[in-house]
This record gives sequence, C-alpha cells and structure tokens, in this order.
Amino acid sequence: MNFGNIFSKMRKQQPTNNETPSHWVKCKSCNSLMYYKEVENLLNVCPKCNFHMRISADKRIKILADEGTFVEFDTDLEPNDPLSFVDKKSYKKRVEENFSKTGRKSSAISGECKINGIDTQLVVFDFSFMGGSLGSVEGEKIVRAVNRAIEKNTPLVIVSASGGARMQESTFSLLQMSKTAAALAKLDEAGLAYISVLTDPTMGGVSASFAWLGDIIMAEPGALIGFAGQRVIKQTIGADLPEGFQRSEFLLEHGLIDMIVQRNELKKTISDFLTFFNKDKKDIA
Repeated sequence: MNFGNIFSKMRKQQPTNNETPSHWVKCKSCNSLMYYKEVENLLNVCPKCNFHMRISADKRIKILADEGTFVEFDTDLEPNDPLSFVDKKSYKKRVEENFSKTGRKSSAISGECKINGIDTQLVVFDFSFMGGSLGSVEGEKIVRAVNRAIEKNTPLVIVSASGGARMQESTFSLLQMSKTAAALAKLDEAGLAYISVLTDPTMGGVSASFAWLGDIIMAEPGALIGFAGQRVIKQTIGADLPEGFQRSEFLLEHGLIDMIVQRNELKKTISDFLTFFNKDKKDIA
C-alpha cells in the first residue's frame, strides 16, 4: 500500500491558505468537518449523522421543481409600514436591509412549476428574509397562489421555514393566519390537493395556520416545529418538557404530522401524492 499517496490525498482535502473557511462545512449536530462539495452533492445533508442543514429558498425550488419550469409571480408586492414601527431599527430599514441581503421584498416566493411533470402552484419561505416571518405580503402571496390553483385546477405545495408572524406588523400579520386558512378552505371545497412541507424551523403563527392544514403534512428529519419556544412553554406550565418534543420525530410519533421524508426523497414523495390525488379526483369526476 502506498501511504505516501494516501497522505497526499488527505493533505489536498485540508484547508490551505488559498481556500476560504467557506470551503469547509461543520455539522451543527455531530461537529464533523466536511468539504463543501461533498455536502452540496448530498443536498446539504450531513453524510455522517443525516442532519438536515438549512438551505436557501432558491435551492429548495431547484430541488423540487423540474428544471426550467418555475415561474415566479407577484414579485412586485412589498410590505408597507402601517404602524410606523420602530424597535432598535425602523421596520422600513429592516425591510431595506433584508432586500439588500436577499434581493427579495418578502420572505415568501410564490410561483408555478412542474414537479415530475405535474403542474403545481409552489410557495417556498425564505428564512434568510426576516426569519421567514409571515406578514401581509406573504399572506397575500399564499392567497393568490390558492386562487391560481383553483383557476388552473392544479394542486398547491407550501414549504414552510419561519419563526412565525411578523411582530412589526402586529395584528396585520396575525390576520394572515385566518386569511390563509379561509383561502385553503376554498381550495378544499374545489377538491384540489394541498401538501404542506415543514422544514427547520416552522414556528409561531405559521405552524398555527396554513402549515398544519395540508391534506398531507410532511417534515424533514430533525426539523424544529411548534408554536411557542421551549423556554416560554416551560416557564408557562412550570414543568420539564420531553426531550426533543418539538422535533419532527416526536411529532410523528404523536400523530401531529403524517410522515418524515428525507430531503433527497421529497420531490418523488410529493409527486407520488400529487399523482394519487389527481387520479382520485378523476375517479370521483
């Protein structure tokens, strides 16, 4: 065995002065250090412990939508500042900063695409825009996606990644919970499928509204899913909480979600259900 060649290959995989730290990814779960290309090839899933890292909304769309089929709608919608809200910064300033960071005006990307050949309305939340928070624009985008689904007789898929309702819009953001729920009721009346995909994290007003209303509710492994945070709940009820009680595995065990799906199986699993629902719809007709 040529140990010189082995050590030479190992050295090539180590960071050099010409490589930035971004070339190396450290798993937050098992602390393994991996070359970024290895992680990217696995859709940002740790090969050591199967930890599903957070990914961008653009990458999520690339994973789910057939290549070249995604068409985005409602890009002109942008939040206003109905309360002239100011904390450490003004709401307008926060929106401007997040627009500069993401190139988007809201945390929801809404459009239509094909998923394994099936026409689908797709809404994906971008956690990098104000924590994927739900505000007036995000609620409106979901309602318009529902309306397009009804008009075009297509299913709807929403991928959630959110800290909850946007506090800077106060009641305006909370109203989006009932607004989206009412729209989804119309989708159900039309006999069209809605698949809800919960990713890390899905919390607050998002988990308490449209995220829980899917005909099928699926989650990625290890996703943090709940309403209030663990510390708040513990302080409120004054009791210790079960280990991992807000993770997707616990929720599946207790019947709150339908299934856990590996990221590399999401597209096929979604399209299988959409095919089933479409066949069922034709049989009824």
